[in-house]
Amino acid sequence: MIHPLFSRILSIWRGMLRQVQDPARRYRHANLLHAVRVALGLLASIALTTGINLPHGEWASITVLVVIGGLQHHGNIRRKAAERAFGTLIGAAIGLLVILQQSYLHQPLLSYLLILVACGFCAYHAIGKGGYIALLSAITILIVAGHGDSPMADGLWRSVDVLVGIAIALLFSFAFPLHATYSWRYKLADVLRGCARTYALIVTPAFVEKGELQAALVRLSAQLVQLRTLMPWVAREIKVSAAQLEEIQHGLRVGISLLEVLAAMRPQAGDDEARMFMQQQLAGENRRLHDMLIGMARALRFGTVARLQEDAVAASGQMADPAPPQLGGYVMLLHRLQNEFDTLRMHLAATADRWNI
Repeated sequence: MIHPLFSRILSIWRGMLRQVQDPARRYRHANLLHAVRVALGLLASIALTTGINLPHGEWASITVLVVIGGLQHHGNIRRKAAERAFGTLIGAAIGLLVILQQSYLHQPLLSYLLILVACGFCAYHAIGKGGYIALLSAITILIVAGHGDSPMADGLWRSVDVLVGIAIALLFSFAFPLHATYSWRYKLADVLRGCARTYALIVTPAFVEKGELQAALVRLSAQLVQLRTLMPWVAREIKVSAAQLEEIQHGLRVGISLLEVLAAMRPQAGDDEARMFMQQQLAGENRRLHDMLIGMARALRFGTVARLQEDAVAASGQMADPAPPQLGGYVMLLHRLQNEFDTLRMHLAATADRWNI
C-alpha cells in the first residue's frame, strides 16, 4: 500500500515532468530551459572538479560554456562538442610539444616562434570549412602551453580539464534536449498563420493602409530568415535531406513574394466593383487558401498530419461571373499562390513521418 502523501508527491512530480517534456512548452520557454541547463552543467563541472580536487578545474567550466553556452539545439551541440574535442586534441598535442621544447632545450624564443606559427596556421584555416576546429586548436595551444613556460603537469591537467568539460556539456545536451526540429515546426506554423493573416488583410472589405501590409510582409520575411538558420540542424536531427527542406523553404519564400505582389495589385479604395467581386465571386478561393494555410499550421503545431491530406482542404469555389479587366492579373496570381502552397502542403505531408516527433 502506497502512502497517500508519497502518492501525492509522485503525482505532482509526474505532472511537472509532463510540463517539461511537452514540446510546445519547451519551445515557448526555450531560453529559460537553456539557462537552467547551462547553470546545471556548470554546477556539475564545479562539483566534479572540486570534489576530486582536479587542478585548474576552472577550464572544465569554461569549456562547458564554450560548447553549450550559445547553442540551444541538440544537433548543433553534438557537432560543436565533437569539433571541440578534435580541436582540443590537436591544440593539446602542439601545446605539450611546446612545453617539452621549453623544458629540455630552454629556448623561449623558439617557443614563441612555434606558438606564433601554429596559431597563424590555425588562423589561416579558421576562415572557411572546419574553421571552428582550427580556432579551437589555437585557443587550446595557449590554454595548455601558455607562452611556453607552463609546467608539463599543468599542460596535461588543463588538457584533461577541457575534455572533462566537453563530456559534461555533451551529457547535459541530452537532458531535456531542445530539438531544432521543434523550433522549426513551430516557427513554420507561425509563418503560415502570418501568411493567412496577411492575405486576410489583402481581401478584407475595409481598405487597409499600405504601411500595415508592408509591416506584415517584413515580419514574414524576417521569420523566413530564422527558419533558414535552423535547417542544417533539422536535417541532422530527423535525417531529412537538405534538398527536401530547401523545397519547403523555397515554396514558402515564393508564397510570401506572391503575397507581396497581390498586396500591390489589390483594388483601390474607390474601386467598388472590383472589391465586391473579390468578396463575392472569390469567396470560395479565399476560403480554400485560408483553410489550407491554417490546416498546415495546425498539422505542424499539434502533429495532426491528417490536416495535410488533400481531402482536408476545402474545394475551390467557382466564379459565376468573369473577373473585371482590372482583376485579371490578380486572379491569375491568386491561383498561382494556391498552387505554391498546395505544393508546400504535399512536401510537408511527404516528410511528416520524420518531423512529427
